[in-house]
Amino acid sequence: MLHTKSMAPKHCEQCPSRDRGVFCSLGQNALAMLSEHKVENTYKKGQTLFVEGNPPYGIYCVAKGNIKIRKMTENGKESIVRIASDGDVIGHRSIFTEHNYSATATTLEDSQVCFIDKKYVLKLVQEQPTVAYNLIEKLSRDLGASEQKIASFSHKNVREKLAELLLVLKTSHGINEGEKIRLDIKLTREEMASLIGTATETLIRVLSEFKDESLIDQKGKILFILNEQRLLETAQINY
Repeated sequence: MLHTKSMAPKHCEQCPSRDRGVFCSLGQNALAMLSEHKVENTYKKGQTLFVEGNPPYGIYCVAKGNIKIRKMTENGKESIVRIASDGDVIGHRSIFTEHNYSATATTLEDSQVCFIDKKYVLKLVQEQPTVAYNLIEKLSRDLGASEQKIASFSHKNVREKLAELLLVLKTSHGINEGEKIRLDIKLTREEMASLIGTATETLIRVLSEFKDESLIDQKGKILFILNEQRLLETAQINY
């Protein structure tokens, strides 16, 4: 695993994603202690944080960047479970279940990620009830999102799945630019296809249809949502 360790790790109070993380409610002294126990790393695009099947040694807190969490199917294909972004923690489930990592985490872009040792995480959970609560809430949200995705995708066709994915990405990575919304995340067509469980060729065809129908626009790998209401109608969901 290749990464670059920061020469002078930032204090957790200076983290750009502090207000979105599970440690955001810690007081000044507790944050100072956490800063001393974390290791801040910079990962290049395509580098791996941890690998499915390996034992967990701690958790990873995303300060900035996008990380894909992927599993390998029985036929050897990649299935992207979710995308972790600024403020997310990953690897936390394995810490509390004593199981090996159930997925592999790989950066989608250059990212800043802090590693916190397992022993200190468990100590922090015992001493800081708000951290325990936040982690439980995080686990519950992840489980709920996973169940909702399974229930929603189980009866939808590719057009409906893709429309829903674009709306999800709009919620997590959308930036308003006048009359359109830019999705501030670069996913390959293979990665998008994996997220909705379809063939890459099929995804490319449906993206082209959406573009022809003026639902979206694209410049290189960057996608723009032009008609959110039509996407909502296509996805058959109500937000």
